[in-house]
Amino acid sequence: MDAVRVALLREVLAGTQWPGAARRFAGSLRRSVVPAGGQLLLVGTEGYEPWHLAAHLVDESAWSGLPELAPTLVRHHVRPGEPPHLSVGLGRLAAARRGHTLLVVAPGAPGEGLLERVHDARRAGATVLSLDGGDPDLGALAHDALSVAEPDGEMDLDTVQHLVSAAAGENGTPAQRGPRRFRDRLARLADHLTAPPPSRW
Repeated sequence: MDAVRVALLREVLAGTQWPGAARRFAGSLRRSVVPAGGQLLLVGTEGYEPWHLAAHLVDESAWSGLPELAPTLVRHHVRPGEPPHLSVGLGRLAAARRGHTLLVVAPGAPGEGLLERVHDARRAGATVLSLDGGDPDLGALAHDALSVAEPDGEMDLDTVQHLVSAAAGENGTPAQRGPRRFRDRLARLADHLTAPPPSRW
């Protein structure tokens, strides 16, 4: 999702909790990975692979000049012959230690096997973040979580992932240092063009 579409999405969601919640969570992600020099592991559930979020974070890392945002996608099932970036299995979580960040994306129940691996990674010192559907066990393991209760119909997890990845990249460059990045200027222009006209009353 490009900067203009994200700006339009934020306009639609203005007045709800989601733009602010996504920025807050993106700040946690950035604060975790940047000082550690990266080491971001991204994992979904057996039935949900967050490859779309992985792609967006890779793009944001390039656009923001923060390579630390580019994740390693950890997969439940790796098929023979797949390229290296799609060939990292769950065994990678066993190597997570202090300095690693584990971002878990789980629309539903993560499953006992994944929860055990996440618990072990946390005990070994990894920072655990979760984008989830409200699973209490995963929420209890996470240092920070953003939960989307989809049955209420207000928001879905895919949309929240767009907001989080965009916010992580936008906030990547310290404010007021040097000229603004082109992408920031474009986002501000999009916000201006899509804003409602000022009230005359």
